[in-house]
Amino acid sequence: QVQLVESGGGLVQPGGSLRLSCAASGFAFSSATMRWYRQGPGKERELVATISSTGGRTNYADSLKGRFTISRDNVQNTVFLQMSSLKPEDTAVYYCNTVIYVAYWGQGTQVTVSS
Repeated sequence: QVQLVESGGGLVQPGGSLRLSCAASGFAFSSATMRWYRQGPGKERELVATISSTGGRTNYADSLKGRFTISRDNVQNTVFLQMSSLKPEDTAVYYCNTVIYVAYWGQGTQVTVSS
């Protein structure tokens, strides 16, 4: 079955960086568009970034352009989210997502930006 397992979250100071990973299994990863979403406290889940199956096309939420970078490794079946210049408002649970007839989600990884 489809499995998405996020890792790499944690506590980081404002201005710091984190790299999230999402290990995928149970489907043809190299053919799938992958996405990162996040849900902050008291907020709705929002789309952070999207990457095409080959990694040749990426899209970002306008507010995050220049700070976040999505990438993927189709050999290791993993998608990454490199986050830099982190702000307290980036505090959220970050989720990996793909859609194969239905949406699949990982369990999420908590990112807390605080001094």
